Amino acid sequence: MYQWIGRLTEDKKRQSVVMVILALMPERVIILIGWLSGYLLAIIAKPLRVAVLFNMAEVLDKTPKEIIKCCRAYLCHFPIILLEILMAPQRLTKEKVRQWTVEGEEHLQKALDLGRGAIIYAPHMGNFFYYYWYLFQRYPCLTVATGGSSELRPLYLLFQGMGCQGMDYDNTPPQKLLRTLSYHLRSNGVVFLLGDFWRPNFPLANFFGKASRSPGGAASLALKQQVPVVLLYGWREKGLNHHIVMEAPIHLYEEFEANQRQEAIDRLNYFMEQSIRKVPEQWFYWFNLHERWEEGVAVKGTHL
Repeated sequence: MYQWIGRLTEDKKRQSVVMVILALMPERVIILIGWLSGYLLAIIAKPLRVAVLFNMAEVLDKTPKEIIKCCRAYLCHFPIILLEILMAPQRLTKEKVRQWTVEGEEHLQKALDLGRGAIIYAPHMGNFFYYYWYLFQRYPCLTVATGGSSELRPLYLLFQGMGCQGMDYDNTPPQKLLRTLSYHLRSNGVVFLLGDFWRPNFPLANFFGKASRSPGGAASLALKQQVPVVLLYGWREKGLNHHIVMEAPIHLYEEFEANQRQEAIDRLNYFMEQSIRKVPEQWFYWFNLHERWEEGVAVKGTHL
């Protein structure tokens, strides 16, 4: 999947030309291009299609026919979102956002009323770049991105140029990263964290009933500083409009002891699973989910 992203993002001249063209196109044409690109991707990228089908069939409770339909929608959704991201500097405005549906934002305000900051915890669903931009317009918000990917880095820089603040996970010392996030929360700020990143050095965790590895920063900060976690997910609706849902805050520090970080991570992962199951075709990581499993390793709640 990353190589397909790289074809647009790693060549700065090509990316600039595409951005200029997108700024002139009607939305319906952009959507049509996205769908046609998705169908073409399904034809010429057979290994990608097979991997997506396999991973969906492994963790989703759907019939084979439903899995095929879901895979097709996923492959069409991805190009549309990529085009959306590239046209953000010209098209992403407060006027456009008024056409979105946002549910549960009062939960975030309720969390901030406690005065300890709030962690927004979300999966890579819908257009997660747009959702961070939305929050950044309304709150003192900070995020963590993975700038080590040459394919994705230009997209992060695009939003950085739009004023969205973020820290580079791959190029920031871990202690400095945690200190900065901790200070931001103590200032009653909002930290936006995407919880479905994977790294081989992450803590063991239960994800879709299997042993995997998940980031532990959100759970650690929530437990140590008694920070409420607001669960967020979103999806693209008809056209280029989006639907964002923020759920009631989770107070992990009331459910778990400070030394129960893995249990807290599993709790957050369960939320992500439920969110992904609601709109599975709009979750990003179907193309490499199979690479995450820890073969022969058991974690609480999994069965070998």
